[in-house]
Amino acid sequence: MDEIIIEGGQPLNGTIQISGAKNAALPLMAATLLCAGEHTLTNVPDLRDVRTMLALMETLGASYSWLEPGTLRVNSDNVNNFEASYELVKTMRASVLVLGPLLARLGRARVSLPGGCAIGARPINFHTQGLEALGVVNELSEGYVDSTATGGGLQGGRICFDLPSVTGTENMVMAACLAKGQTIITNAAREPEVGNLIDMLSGMGARISGRGTGTLIIDGVTDLNPCETAIIPDRIETGTYIAAVGVTGGELELTCCNPSHLPSFLGKMRSAGILIEEKGDKIVARSNKNLTSVDVKTMPFPGFATDLQAQVMAMMVYSKGLSVIDETIFENRFMHVAELQRLGADIRVEGGRAIVAGLGPGQLVGAPVMATDLRASASLVIAGLAAQGRTTITRVYHLDRGYERLAEKLQGVGAKIWRQKG
Repeated sequence: MDEIIIEGGQPLNGTIQISGAKNAALPLMAATLLCAGEHTLTNVPDLRDVRTMLALMETLGASYSWLEPGTLRVNSDNVNNFEASYELVKTMRASVLVLGPLLARLGRARVSLPGGCAIGARPINFHTQGLEALGVVNELSEGYVDSTATGGGLQGGRICFDLPSVTGTENMVMAACLAKGQTIITNAAREPEVGNLIDMLSGMGARISGRGTGTLIIDGVTDLNPCETAIIPDRIETGTYIAAVGVTGGELELTCCNPSHLPSFLGKMRSAGILIEEKGDKIVARSNKNLTSVDVKTMPFPGFATDLQAQVMAMMVYSKGLSVIDETIFENRFMHVAELQRLGADIRVEGGRAIVAGLGPGQLVGAPVMATDLRASASLVIAGLAAQGRTTITRVYHLDRGYERLAEKLQGVGAKIWRQKG
């Protein structure tokens, strides 16, 4: 099993190009199942989750080719299988995104209950209840949800989420595009990745209004056509590198990113003492390592993203003062705390709250640690970059799910980090 090894204490200086967003690429890939033809996606990151989704789509009858690095062509002419098997779905929660497209196109979908990172329950009920509002009958048995569009296909309806669900919103929008009549989704997720999907669907001929708001109105159409769509930049990768330079000191220029996708995060970074300059599709982040503690509460967009909570916690262990981090999205997303404590971090967990006593710059000491989920992995990299001595991170396959060439990108800006075959 591969390991990542870090010799800490090196400032980061230089330029990093941000990759396409994993959390946008996966729903857009699923959307290619909605209609026959050749679909082209650009700025697609080379990630483990992307490869898993492609393997799943092949089992459904789709085929694909890489025209060049980052440019993916999907042929969905022969999509005829409505079952997404456990063997693939168990490794990645986003596999549930094929549910809506398969129902819209084939009238039935049998999808294994999803897996992915062990950060909380993340129930599928948002998806099944929403589909029932469109006339779908769901049966849960043997670890699968078996959904059937009765009465001649999907019918428009009203869907109200108790809480904004990103994948729930994405699945409902994709299903509703080909439903008969109008669908109204209230308390819809407003994340940029949802907007990216809506842009693609609109380019395919869908009629959707309310993009960027909590209310989406979809007027069903009889057919869709393939189109070319660019994946948006990865805001979580962007935030991860800003947090990294925050603890190491130095200056990073992040290119091909979108500052408007990180409103709450950038505000917190400025409050923590990082100088942030926004230049169109670039962000320049400068740090002298003297960080001020900040409090964080994760919220749906435009609030502070839960996917950046672990990275900010790693920052706060090097700050001066007490930080309170409230996790409101997932109930089991503090598994990285025990590993940060192995490096010497002073963190106390009280339910959904973590209290971090900042020790100041460079006060942690490298040690062997284990990645527990995707974003926890990133927090350990950040902590290790500023720790004294060597940090060895195992189970780095979690990183491969969401970060493209992370060690290589950090090497390019001065970090002493490398990957070692286990």
